[in-house]
Amino acid sequence: MTLQDLFITIEARKTADPETSWTAQLLAKGPEKCAEKFGEEAIEAIIEATRGDKARLTAEAADVLYHLLVMLAASDVRLEDVLAELQRRQGQSGLSEKAARTP
Repeated sequence: MTLQDLFITIEARKTADPETSWTAQLLAKGPEKCAEKFGEEAIEAIIEATRGDKARLTAEAADVLYHLLVMLAASDVRLEDVLAELQRRQGQSGLSEKAARTP
């Protein structure tokens, strides 16, 4: 399964019954709750990274990616747009890209 496949599934859950789908439950709570859940998962991944447990970090990283995609869907941000932004940045120094951002 690719991230695109997962995102398509998440988008489809927007119309699913929240009683039968965890993703639908999250989406029904709105972008703020989805963002909060993403933050929780990111913190859990950070903790596992500092502990050096590769298996737990792998599991938490999967949770982070899933919840990132849920947050994007809840905010009506297309994965294609995020990927296009990454493509735009490809080949550019991270330092120069960061310096070019407007505050």
